[in-house]
Amino acid sequence: MAGQRAGGRAKAATDGRASLSATRYNGVVMEEPNRQGWVLKALREAGSSLLSELYDVDEESLVWRPAEGEWSLKEIAAHLRDAEELALDQFNAFVAGSSSALPAWDVDLLPQERDYQSGEMARVLASFRGMRRETTYLLGALTEADWQRSAEHPYRGPVTLGELARELAQHDLEHLWQVRQLKEWLREAVPAREEE
Repeated sequence: MAGQRAGGRAKAATDGRASLSATRYNGVVMEEPNRQGWVLKALREAGSSLLSELYDVDEESLVWRPAEGEWSLKEIAAHLRDAEELALDQFNAFVAGSSSALPAWDVDLLPQERDYQSGEMARVLASFRGMRRETTYLLGALTEADWQRSAEHPYRGPVTLGELARELAQHDLEHLWQVRQLKEWLREAVPAREEE
């Protein structure tokens, strides 16, 4: 058994094509992983982690900004909701087979244009949670061929549904790191705030 594993790894290492598409799991090389399944898992897990990080945070911490021009936890949460809404609109356009360009707007500008600091956090998180559930159900029902289907993005040109799904998962991870970093800064800032 160990010889078979080592032989399989050696074969994958010498076959350039296999090594590019192979994934390791417990030291064993697995050919052609289910990329669709991995992305769905990442969306579910990162979405759940973001929600658990953002629930039950006091209002003072939710609106605290580490520096001028930086986002608060509340603004990050609203941004995640906005990004999910855009992604869901784009995924639905793919499913509908729309011949027009995919919907697109700059979700990074919305926190500056809208007053997210005074919004109700529970409502923002409930909206994100509901849309994420809808996103994962929709993506989970699609075939591999559906994931490879392309459509015209108004700024980027042709993109596939799979590319947009992977980018959404990556976006989650970037903001999960940001939320955790901000919460760490908050923990360090609490003694300083209490002394004031």
